[in-house]
Amino acid sequence: MKNQIIEKIEQEMLGTLDNAQLERLHQVLEHCMWNVEITVTENYVMKSEYSNDELLHKFLSAKKVEGCSDKTIRYYQATLRKMLEKMVIHVTHMTTDHIREYLSEYQKINDCSKGNIDNIRRILSSFFSWLEEENYIMKSPVRRIHKIRTNKTVKETYTDEALELLRDNTTNLRDLAMIDMLASTGIRVGELVKLNISDIDFENRECVVFGKGSKERPVYFDARTKIHLKNYIDSRNDDNPALFVALLKPYHRLEISGVEIRLRELGRKLDIAKVHPHKFRRTLATKAIDKGMPVEQVQRLLGHAKIDTTMQYAMVDQNNVKQSHRKYIA
Repeated sequence: MKNQIIEKIEQEMLGTLDNAQLERLHQVLEHCMWNVEITVTENYVMKSEYSNDELLHKFLSAKKVEGCSDKTIRYYQATLRKMLEKMVIHVTHMTTDHIREYLSEYQKINDCSKGNIDNIRRILSSFFSWLEEENYIMKSPVRRIHKIRTNKTVKETYTDEALELLRDNTTNLRDLAMIDMLASTGIRVGELVKLNISDIDFENRECVVFGKGSKERPVYFDARTKIHLKNYIDSRNDDNPALFVALLKPYHRLEISGVEIRLRELGRKLDIAKVHPHKFRRTLATKAIDKGMPVEQVQRLLGHAKIDTTMQYAMVDQNNVKQSHRKYIA
């Protein structure tokens, strides 16, 4: 109880004192209250000016203003609400030990991977860092919980043979153009389904996509994709502005699930493992870096905010490492 009172006093003074003064206040309070006994009456309840739900709402509003997508906002909200429901104390009183215990228990109960737990840690860190920046708390309790190390696995990419098999075994012009578009641009499937016919610049073989956070970026496609896109568009009898639409009436815009289902069916038919849209993106990144494209340019092409993300997608071919060793070292 004594520590809670000290924390409450310090939080009330956050907007008035600087860090050095707050540190001195903390020392004085601890010294003065060292030999003091505090009793709590039945009717006394310590509370913050804002409830946990109100602070969560403020945080999500801030993230929305910063440009986070609705999907990201929902993920943040679900993750943080689970934590707040499990922890019956106010966020201003949560400590590093509380957060560590929560993450440990969550992993044990749900039997989830280290990667999943680290994602939760990052969201909690974002929330508590925001509380710190907005002067609701003195210091984020997640600051001392470091990134959780995960086992790095080399994710698969499409071989040249697999890509040709996918192209050769499509049964319609739309799927052929769709595979070429994914393979030559490396765009996300969410970006693919948002494209309109008017977005395509055939002369310069490029188009502008809206990535995460509604950020625009140009992407480029090859000559084969240009031909197959034109053939597909010329074959259509609908007036939908979308670049890719359903094969049957009323020819609605193709959705992410439609792309995923179509590719999965094709993969099963050809006995190609793990055929999904994101694998095209990883394949493009790997090939680009493997052939000498500067990683900064690959980063721009894929629309990554951080270069570390690009490096996670790009798995350099071990055969080329061996050849380079023989060329430069052996």
